[in-house]
Amino acid sequence: MQVKKIKIGKIETQNNVFFAPLAGFSDFAMRDICALSGAGLCFTEMVSCKGLKYTPDASSELLYKNPSEKITAVQIFGSDEEVMGEIARSEYIAPFDIIDINMGCPVPKIYTNGEGSALLADLKQASKIISSVKKSQKPVSVKIRIGLTEGNFVTEEFAKMAEDSGADMLTVHGRVRTAYYQGEVNYREIAKAKNAVSIPVIANGGIFTKEDADKMIEQTGADGVMVARGALENPLIFEEILGVKCGYSLKELISRQTDLLKQRYGAERSAIMFRKQAAYYLKGVEGGKKLKEKIFASSDINEVKNILLSVEGL
Repeated sequence: MQVKKIKIGKIETQNNVFFAPLAGFSDFAMRDICALSGAGLCFTEMVSCKGLKYTPDASSELLYKNPSEKITAVQIFGSDEEVMGEIARSEYIAPFDIIDINMGCPVPKIYTNGEGSALLADLKQASKIISSVKKSQKPVSVKIRIGLTEGNFVTEEFAKMAEDSGADMLTVHGRVRTAYYQGEVNYREIAKAKNAVSIPVIANGGIFTKEDADKMIEQTGADGVMVARGALENPLIFEEILGVKCGYSLKELISRQTDLLKQRYGAERSAIMFRKQAAYYLKGVEGGKKLKEKIFASSDINEVKNILLSVEGL
């Protein structure tokens, strides 16, 4: 794929290979190591606007930024345009350069609240939300899926609405809501979004290798790619796609990631937080099951780090 800068409103990224907002994973430490590997833009995990308004102590922790982070994007979600507009203009969001609106999350508790992918069936409300968030004067991006169910696609119509409502960029996950993260990515629908608008379109879904990224761009004509689970298994995927060397080994990145978490949360809490991520690093590793059992039994991030660093071939 052609590596290029992406203009999102007044912000310009270093390249067009992004790290996705992933609930429970896209914390400041994971964003840090993905940026070191070359990611052109990293997103926070999605944050509830109602949560920030009514229970800010619990929700605002998701917005913690490491001082080393440069261009930053926060992902918010909700269904009330007034609340979302208010939060977009609040002190919680002020430190971020770009606001991304989640309109694609398939999780039932989000969907049944009329949030995330539920907005794919309510273009009028989605438009109100985008317009309201745009009043923050920050660049606004929107992340969607191609529809709720197979065959009932809204990609082209939604893309046009998003641009008309003020969106500066669109990210399209090429699966429907009911598919979650399984099955083939629909390149044709992503291409429809790209051809329907003049704002940048980023393609998402099923990118685990450089070949996957190349095929995605070739098939869709998208302006860039967004890597999700592929980065959880291998944060060095960014340097591989970009064709550059970041100067770090995977173990060096893991060491940095665990140290950052420890500095912020302490040895015990960070060990618990890191378990799910550690399981991704051990995917496909010989003896990985026993190693995961050790990690999930540990309450010390130093022990967890040492277990991972001792793995041959990691």
